Amino acid sequence: MFEFTVTARAGRARTGVFTTPHGDLATPVFTPVGTQATVKTLTPAQVGELGAALVLANTYHLYLRPGDELVREMGGLHEFMQWPGPLLTDSGGFQVFSLADSRKIDDDGVTFKSHIDGSTHRFTPEKSIQIQENLGADIIMAFDECSDPNDHAYTVKAMERTHRWAERCLAAKTRPDQALFGIVQGGVRADLRAASAKFISSLPFPGIAIGGLSVGETKAEMHATLDVVMPLLPENKPRYLMGVGTPEDLINGVARGVDIFDCVLPTRLARHNAAFSPQGRLNLMNAVFARDKRPIDETCDCYTCRTFSRAYLRHLITAKEALAGTLLSIHNLRALIRLMETMRAAIQDGSFESRVPEWLRQWHGNAERASNTKDTK
Repeated sequence: MFEFTVTARAGRARTGVFTTPHGDLATPVFTPVGTQATVKTLTPAQVGELGAALVLANTYHLYLRPGDELVREMGGLHEFMQWPGPLLTDSGGFQVFSLADSRKIDDDGVTFKSHIDGSTHRFTPEKSIQIQENLGADIIMAFDECSDPNDHAYTVKAMERTHRWAERCLAAKTRPDQALFGIVQGGVRADLRAASAKFISSLPFPGIAIGGLSVGETKAEMHATLDVVMPLLPENKPRYLMGVGTPEDLINGVARGVDIFDCVLPTRLARHNAAFSPQGRLNLMNAVFARDKRPIDETCDCYTCRTFSRAYLRHLITAKEALAGTLLSIHNLRALIRLMETMRAAIQDGSFESRVPEWLRQWHGNAERASNTKDTK
């Protein structure tokens, strides 16, 4: 039911196809985030029209509201949110980690308070798998513990718990129509990351994720961590870099062999009046755009750039019209999806490695303030 085939290579970069019950994923692929079973401001049809092949939903949030059992009763996430393609759910581990002032971690699991009403809940590896089986996504994640990259002792303890919890997640899984990915942790320590990559790779997961990045470390530390981890992962399984998604992150990640990415950044920037562009990130609230007849990006094929001027977008923003967030989300998501399409084509035609410097120059300036971009609420 789940099969990954590499179709072309360019150095460490590669294209492939990951087969799921709801369709094939051409990799490398960028995944829009639908935290609450919706990509913010967009309909599922609009997300599909952008070329998105995979959408991520959030286990922690959907467990709290509307409840995973209700989603199961409604036919599962695909039916509930009317998304026909592949879906991915995270384990809830990062969101629980983010609740630093209201959670307690022990070897069995995590007790935490809801950010909605303060009620007390408990996640264990078995509970996370049960919730994700109720939600019914094609790809589900092992329950892991993210750690503070500046606390070595905690990082070691969290990595060891992640390994034990990975084994428990495998034992708890019952649905054969879901692919359970293990997660590599270990902060930014090369020795810990190597140990974690080897351990998680030894377990029978059909795919492997790299977690605990984009949580405050530098870009150099992220790249160095990937340089350690990626060569240690199996060639015949997809590799998922969690929560990372500026244009420069995607280029650097693909060049290192990453197959799947997700990030809330495109829609979050849209809600804050910002757009990706080859000239750097644009803040369309700025008065300089008040009479600018150009689209956000003259090379972009999205509906927003084909139809509207920067001046009109600025007008919507200053008038506080909801349409501004929709149009900017359309552009930002399409920019990343189109970049992935371009990189896949370049890997296939052999031009990828020669074009990486050009792409990095083109998208420079879009990565500012890009750390800590994962949704916690």
